[in-house]
Amino acid sequence: MNDDIIQSLVNVVGSDCIIQDLEKREPFGQDAGEDVRTPDLVVEPTRSEQIQEVMRLADRFHFPVTPRGLGTGLAGGAVPLFGGVLLSLAGMNRILAVDRKNLIAVVEPGVVTIDLKQAVMAEGLFYPPDPASLDTCSIGGNAATNAGGPACVKYGTTRDFILGLEAVLPSGEKINAGVQTRKGVVGYDLLHLLVGSEGTLGIITKLILRLLPLPPAIMTLVAFFPHLSTAMDAVIRILTGGHVPCAIEFLDHKCLELVGDLLPFDNARSAGAFLLIETDGIQGVVEREIEEIGTLCVECGAADVMLAPDSRKRRRMWEIRREVALRIEQASPVYVPEDVVVPMGRIADFVACLPEFERQYGMKIYSFGHAGDGNIHLNITADDPARRKMIDRGIEAVLIRVLSMGGTISGEHGIGMAKKRFLSLELAPENIRLQREIKKIFDPKGLLNPGKIFDIDS
Repeated sequence: MNDDIIQSLVNVVGSDCIIQDLEKREPFGQDAGEDVRTPDLVVEPTRSEQIQEVMRLADRFHFPVTPRGLGTGLAGGAVPLFGGVLLSLAGMNRILAVDRKNLIAVVEPGVVTIDLKQAVMAEGLFYPPDPASLDTCSIGGNAATNAGGPACVKYGTTRDFILGLEAVLPSGEKINAGVQTRKGVVGYDLLHLLVGSEGTLGIITKLILRLLPLPPAIMTLVAFFPHLSTAMDAVIRILTGGHVPCAIEFLDHKCLELVGDLLPFDNARSAGAFLLIETDGIQGVVEREIEEIGTLCVECGAADVMLAPDSRKRRRMWEIRREVALRIEQASPVYVPEDVVVPMGRIADFVACLPEFERQYGMKIYSFGHAGDGNIHLNITADDPARRKMIDRGIEAVLIRVLSMGGTISGEHGIGMAKKRFLSLELAPENIRLQREIKKIFDPKGLLNPGKIFDIDS
């Protein structure tokens, strides 16, 4: 990033939007994962036109540009692997419209997810996607990784709530993809190609989001089981019995040992598994449904089933659920968060095989996550950082087992830098070749978020 390039950037975005000081640049070199690369320059645009000018300069001078939301990703997707410009979208954080009549919201990418949820809730509306970092992550980052969360079991992922978007391409051109209506099949579906592409094909500058009416009631139930297998039997009975909860979360016994002291139940730390189940909808219907779900849990062997009848207790249950990963990280010199998905009926079988990997590779694995859609968060830990190479081999072995069970190596976190070495485990060579060709069509010079998902071409 020589003086000519920096001056050209100042000319198009203004000096107030540029960070050159090393100490101020350093925080932009890392997301919530392990990888760190300090960018040569940070640009903080407030308008899409500024982003267009940055990309035109990148096209002219051939410097890399890495888009970044709020840096909560776990796969290194927003880490500027090759330096260059880190394009922070945090300042583009306006909610442009909440349209009650058409049940849509129009937002900029830097809007914090919880802020959007609260804004539409004030209008009696509902935006369901709820990633664990919803109070610190951005809508644009959610779209770039197709973020999920507990509500996926009923409502789906971020992709299911994006009707349309505006994006700046690596050339500096701006395109619109998708529609503002519930249906639209004109041409190829560029919208759903851009969503989940981890900032490698275009920079999202505006989103049109689908909203729902706010459910008038929500009920929460917690259940403790002697074994994870019986808890998963209950999950299958619930989902095949005509019930569609808005969340079914589980913790294994290791997680309960770690956070059981926070749960207001005497037997929490000694239980084999824990389910947190929620239903939403019409008041009387929700109450009857949660009672039926509780009965199913008891029939499947639950030792205790309890309701969290008010919002305060419900909020406390979710705070504890979200505390799990933090406690694991704080307690472990080596901490690697993995995110896999197996068919729901295989969750118990998969978790049951984890001790085999723990013994073979000298690691400890905590498992928790979204039982309703098979998405398991594996927090892989070890006491000795010197064992990291062995741990990495163990992670690969775990991922191979996931695939053998009909699963996938990433459900929410994406590929980024962290998992690109495992891509060929799941995708055939021709599949990878086609995806690389798509990248070349959008970004022939390899300027936008290079080195993510795939290694750059030599």
